Amino acid sequence: MSTAVLNHLVAGFDHEAYGSQAVFRTALNALSHPGRIENMPLNMALPQQGQAAAAALLLGLVDSDTTVWLSPQLAGSDAATWLRFHTGCAWACAPGEAQFLWVAQGDALPDLQHLRQGTDAYPDQSATCVIEVHSLRSDTPSWLLQGPGILDMCPLQVQGLPLDFPAQWSRNHTSFPCGVDVFLTTATQMVGLPRTTRLMNSEKD
Repeated sequence: MSTAVLNHLVAGFDHEAYGSQAVFRTALNALSHPGRIENMPLNMALPQQGQAAAAALLLGLVDSDTTVWLSPQLAGSDAATWLRFHTGCAWACAPGEAQFLWVAQGDALPDLQHLRQGTDAYPDQSATCVIEVHSLRSDTPSWLLQGPGILDMCPLQVQGLPLDFPAQWSRNHTSFPCGVDVFLTTATQMVGLPRTTRLMNSEKD
């Protein structure tokens, strides 16, 4: 990494141990309560490219044993340099090779079925996909979520996903125990979608 790049590199967590723990707890809460909108702790310096909540999440979850794929807006940006410097992660050449994927808002979402699915014996070897979206709301839902961690149903509206995401998610859900887990992020918030969660249209099943 060149001196010029290092000179423009911003710090990570204000306090590495506490910051990482706070992000990890938030991520765990999001997966334990699918569809519930969580506020991301942002006690860190952040890159200019990419949403803050997504950057914080990756900073808290990724380490030197992790392979990461970045979508085109992020690859080669200050976000890539920042994440690599602070975590030591390795870059995956293709989406299907990565343990974690960071997809910028506006970039194409790789087909979930083409990502690492894990196996019946090792479902934990699947991919986790962090997808930036425009907005997350629960007051005017377009989806109703059901599954473990949800009492009855959880309402959710997401703006910024491809139109075929519900169909992709249905296939992902029915692949359980294989399949990917997803985090949806905005600038400051996050929702967890573990593969056990079922998405339904709010107007019909």
